[in-house]
Amino acid sequence: MAGGVAAALPDGRLHLREGPIDLVIGAEGPGAEAALEAACAAFQCVLEGLVAELPLLRAPIGAAPLPLRGPVARRMADAVWPYRATFITPMAAVAGAVADHVLAAMAAAPGLTRAHVNNGGDIALHLAPGTALRIGLVRSLARGVPEGTVTLRAEDTVRGIATSGWPGRSFSLGIADAVTVLAPTAAEADAAATIIANAVDADHPAIRRVPARSLDPDSDLGERLVTTAVGALPDWVAQAALARGIAAAAECLEQGRIVAALLALGDRVRAVGPAPLRLGHA
Repeated sequence: MAGGVAAALPDGRLHLREGPIDLVIGAEGPGAEAALEAACAAFQCVLEGLVAELPLLRAPIGAAPLPLRGPVARRMADAVWPYRATFITPMAAVAGAVADHVLAAMAAAPGLTRAHVNNGGDIALHLAPGTALRIGLVRSLARGVPEGTVTLRAEDTVRGIATSGWPGRSFSLGIADAVTVLAPTAAEADAAATIIANAVDADHPAIRRVPARSLDPDSDLGERLVTTAVGALPDWVAQAALARGIAAAAECLEQGRIVAALLALGDRVRAVGPAPLRLGHA
């Protein structure tokens, strides 16, 4: 694989990596081998294509759609388009869009029963009729340890999962330890998780922030302040921050952008969405 690394993991999953893109891919059923081959083919030139359009991908979404050409870039822009009334760039959906792109190629393989493409915690899913998949949920991105699960069935509308929060690999404007979103696609989940995690916010001396550009000169967030530490917060401050996030998640749910969301701040966990998904945390 030119410019990237492909390796079989001991458990049979496939690991694809190039630059910042790091995918762990699983496939089951008679079509599994063909699906994994399709994943490798789809992964070719993904990073190259994104780099070619990077200036536009780092630009805020405005009143007019961005003139993007690549399939992953267009997925990113489509996912963030509903949030154009606030500041957001297509980069908010990059991990989920890459996962969706690779999974779409895999899903064309006949006989594939289940598949997942995990891009650093943002996951695209394929579930054939009659199948289900159990997904681990984390309450803290800093710990990164699953503390509960949610079971998704083929008849559910969820095909994408994403998690965002200030301790994660991407910058956050909010203070959530983790916001996990279930949505129809991974790119949609990625964009919504970003918006909801940003909404879990408060002003308090225990919260430390710095300009995004001071941490990454190329950040699409520019001089916007991103969270670098969250100390002990009074209960009323934390509750108010969570309430802002819950309101953002409820709006996404009402408008059909997500299926459910789980918000965590410290020991406080709140869920938005159907009752069966509220049991997905420890």
